[in-house]
Amino acid sequence: MANKIKVKLIMELRAAGMSQREISRARHMSQHSVGDVCRIAAEKGISYEDLRDKEDDDIYQLFFPGKYLSESVFKETDYPYVHKELKRTGVTLKLLWNEYKDNCRKNGEIPMGYTKFCEGYSDYVLKNSLTNHLIHKPGIICEVDWSGPKMEVVEVNTGEIIPVYLFVATLPYSQYSYVEPCLNMKEDSWIRCNIHMFEFFGGSTVRITCDNLKTGVISHPREGDIILNERYEDFGNHYCTAIIPAGVRKPKQKASVEGTVGKIATAIIAKLRNEIFTSMEQLRASTSKALKEFNDAPFQKREGSRSSVFSQFEKPYLHPLPALPYEVAEWVYGRSVNIDCHVVYKKNRYSAPYNYVGKPVNLKVTNSLVEIYSGSNRIATHKKIPDYLSNQWQTNPEHMPEQFQQTEWDDKRIKRWAYSIGSHTGEVIDRIFNSVGIKEQGYNSSLSVLRLSKSYSEERLESACEVALSRVKIPRYHHLKSILSSNQDIYYLESKADDEKKQINRTAQGYVRGPKYYSEGGDDNA
Repeated sequence: MANKIKVKLIMELRAAGMSQREISRARHMSQHSVGDVCRIAAEKGISYEDLRDKEDDDIYQLFFPGKYLSESVFKETDYPYVHKELKRTGVTLKLLWNEYKDNCRKNGEIPMGYTKFCEGYSDYVLKNSLTNHLIHKPGIICEVDWSGPKMEVVEVNTGEIIPVYLFVATLPYSQYSYVEPCLNMKEDSWIRCNIHMFEFFGGSTVRITCDNLKTGVISHPREGDIILNERYEDFGNHYCTAIIPAGVRKPKQKASVEGTVGKIATAIIAKLRNEIFTSMEQLRASTSKALKEFNDAPFQKREGSRSSVFSQFEKPYLHPLPALPYEVAEWVYGRSVNIDCHVVYKKNRYSAPYNYVGKPVNLKVTNSLVEIYSGSNRIATHKKIPDYLSNQWQTNPEHMPEQFQQTEWDDKRIKRWAYSIGSHTGEVIDRIFNSVGIKEQGYNSSLSVLRLSKSYSEERLESACEVALSRVKIPRYHHLKSILSSNQDIYYLESKADDEKKQINRTAQGYVRGPKYYSEGGDDNA
């Protein structure tokens, strides 16, 4: 089991400031495994910086050789000096640690690792009730939120003013920021903004700190596990980032983005206040330009700009983006694989293996794909049919059996049933089967038509089929159901009966000539 412990990941998250419990909960690891790694790291003075470029196997051997180093071998740190130096512009713990490490090596002493160095400083601050001057580490945290102030777009034709919301993201180390206008603050918009944010940065951070908004966090109790929105957590897993909501009513836990929101209001919203935007494209273009100026503006109290600090010191620490971006997915639960081996989604049909006929399945739908799941197992993947199309089929021939064994129904038996009801019903079923590429695709549609005979009677279904054939090329269930529910078949039969009666009367009258015919000269209309 030891070789399964993700030592490097645990150390990375620990370096990011996450507690052992947070790591265990966020990455679904055992608390025992996380505790072992943290304990060994502390005992050996190993930091994530020491492991960044090492292979996983080498790291495992380093952590679990069976021997441990004592903490007493490390050179003590002058934390009062560290605290004083951190007040100076541009000085970071990383810089001070490097200076400490160099001095140790010159004197033949053993330096402690970066993580232990930082933890020692935090303990010093806590014990002495001091203000922590710890600077955020690069590439670790990204803070995200919605801006309170809004912008707007004017609809040209109606003059309607449409509110626009701003998504704001900030990297605390460099203060480099991302802004995206949105027409709403719904879940899909929130996740897409997070995707675009990482694409803008060119990499992902170790963790994301967000507010407790419902689009991201379902529950954040004082005690117990934080429950994330399923799709937002899935997004985090895709980018190997841990999503850690800020404490309830604790804005200081995401102070960077809170501060940036106010600055954005001035840098972007106020700056563009006199411009009238008639499209989201115009607004996005102007917002992007203003954002670049915001990031490129020189700092007032430190050297460089947000852009320069990000490019030089933070971007190299970001995780590379995955080969494919995360796609926002809609989950549809509790669907069933029909007798034709297909699942219906938005009036279109997607095939699943025939052995799942009659079983419940769930659908994961993205902009491009429809994936069918049985439990946690993906059993089929299809290219998504555009929403503006209906009654389309996506069929994998491998999903269809040579003989439809999951049911006693086949096309021959279905047709026999249809023709036993009447010729018009049989014609409807023939047309349904002739319209599909694979015969199994016609099973469900045909049976749904024939089962109408149980609700209305075979006689009425036959009449409805006759009516439908005169109006529709390939009648289906919804056509026939509409005819039957509105009694159009009954009116049709009554009208047909009246016409037949009139025809009989006309035929009979053609052979009967009364006295009037002979007395008035042979009028055929007598």
